[in-house]
Amino acid sequence: MAAHDHLSLCLCDLIRLLWSLLLPCLYLCLVLTALLVLVVMGIRMWMQRKRSARRDREKCPAVAFFHPYCNAGGGGERVLWCAIRALQNRYQDVSFVVYTGDQGVTGEQIIEGARRRFNIRLPRPVKFVFLKHRVLVEASMYPHFTLLGQSVGSVFLGWEALTEFVPDICVDSMGYAFTLPVFRYLGGCSVASYVHYPTISTDMLAVVRERNPRFNNADFISSNPALSALKVVYYCAFALLYGLAGSCSDVVMVNSTWTLGHILALWRAPGRTSVVYPPCDVRGFLDAPLEEDGGGRRHRVVSVGQFRPEKDHRLQIRAFRRLLDRGGAGPEREALRLVLIGGCRNQEDEERVLMLRGLCQEQGVADRVEFKLNIPFEELKKELTEATIGLHTMWNEHFGIGVVECMAAGTIILAHKSGGPKLDIVVPHEGGQTGFLADDEDSYAEAMERILSMTPAARLEIRRNARASVARFSDQEFEASFLAAMEPLMATLER
Repeated sequence: MAAHDHLSLCLCDLIRLLWSLLLPCLYLCLVLTALLVLVVMGIRMWMQRKRSARRDREKCPAVAFFHPYCNAGGGGERVLWCAIRALQNRYQDVSFVVYTGDQGVTGEQIIEGARRRFNIRLPRPVKFVFLKHRVLVEASMYPHFTLLGQSVGSVFLGWEALTEFVPDICVDSMGYAFTLPVFRYLGGCSVASYVHYPTISTDMLAVVRERNPRFNNADFISSNPALSALKVVYYCAFALLYGLAGSCSDVVMVNSTWTLGHILALWRAPGRTSVVYPPCDVRGFLDAPLEEDGGGRRHRVVSVGQFRPEKDHRLQIRAFRRLLDRGGAGPEREALRLVLIGGCRNQEDEERVLMLRGLCQEQGVADRVEFKLNIPFEELKKELTEATIGLHTMWNEHFGIGVVECMAAGTIILAHKSGGPKLDIVVPHEGGQTGFLADDEDSYAEAMERILSMTPAARLEIRRNARASVARFSDQEFEASFLAAMEPLMATLER
C-alpha cells in the first residue's frame, strides 16, 4: 500500500472516531450544564431561605456594601460613608451592613476613624461583617496575571461575604465587579455598583499595544513583540469577562466623565449608568478666608493621596527637585517645602513610604520634604489652607477628590493633564482659570515656578475661581445624585 493511501485511511479513521465521539460529548455537555444549573438553583434557594430567616428575625430589609478596605482613608472610603449616611437619613426602616476585611479593629473604631478622617457622623449604627480572606484580593498575592488573580480572589471573597450575611441589596462600592454575579445569581440579591476606576480600560490596552513600559507593563514585555501580543490577547479576554460581570449590575454609578466613557464601552449598559460625582468635603474648607498671600509667606507644596504606586509620588519628588534646580532667590524660596499627605492601607504602603523617603535622600531633598500619614481631618484642613500649591500627579486619575479639596481650601491646584482632573475638575469656571495641568517632571517644575512667580493678586484670582467651581462636588450634590440613582432598587424593598 502506498504511503499516501495509508495516510488517507488513517485520516478517515480519525474522522470517524471524532464523529463517533461528537454525540457523547454533546450529551456530556448537556448533563454538566444541567448539573451546574441545579447547583446554582440549589445554592440560590439556600441563600433565599437564609435571607427570609434573617428578615423574620430582624423585621427589616438590609442593604450591604462590599468594601474590604473600609477602614482606609482614601476617597473611596469617603464615598462609602457618605452613601450610607444618605441612605440612613432617607430610609429609616432599613438596616445597613458593611463587608470589610479589616482585622484587629472593632466596628466602633472603624466608625470613629470615619468621623476623625472625614468629619462624617452616621445617624445610627451599622453592622460589620469581618471577612477573613481579604488576602485573596491583595496584589502582592499575584506577581503575574495580577488582574485575573485579584478578580478570581474577589469571587471567593464575595462568596465568603454572602455565606456570612445575605442582604436584599448589595452595593459594590470598591470596584470588585466579579462579585456582582455572585450576589445576583447565587444570592438572589439586587446589585448596584459605584465604579471609581475600571479594572481594565482601553487606555491600558493602548499602553500594551504601543509597547509602552508604563505601570503594569514590564520592560521585558514591552521590549518583546510576541509577549506584548500575548498580553493584548490576555487583556482583551479579561476585558470581555469584566464587561460580562459588570453588566450584571442593576444600577451603575461612575465617578467621572472619564470613567463613564470606559464603563459604557466595556459594560454596555447605558440605560442603567449615570455619573455621580464623589462627595468632597468642600464645606469644611470654605470657611477659611481667601486673602492675598503677601510677602514673608512660607510657600508649601502639598500633595493629598494614598501611598499607592499609581499616585506617582516619585514624580512629585523629582519635579520638586527640578524646581529647586531652577534657582530662585529670596527667603521665600529657601523656605519652600513639599508635604506628602496620605493614608497607608497596609504594610506594602508603609514600605512604599520608606522607599519614597529613600528617594528624597537620593535627590538631596530629605530636609525639605515632609510625610504626614493618616492625619485627622482638622490637620488636613490646616495643611491645605496654608499651602500655596496643591500637587497631583496620577496619570488618568478617575476623578480626584484630593484635587477638589485643594481647590476648595484655596490652594492653586497643579494636576495631571489626563483623566478626571482634565475633563471634569480643572476646567474654566465662567471663563476664569481654575488651576494648572502638567504631565512630566519638566512641565510640573515649570508650572510650579510660574505659580510661585505670580503676583499675590493673580494667584488670588485663580483661587477664587477654583473655589467657586467646586460647589458641584459637595456632599449635598453627591447625596442627591446617589439617592436618585438608588431609588429604583430601594423601592423594591417596600414590596
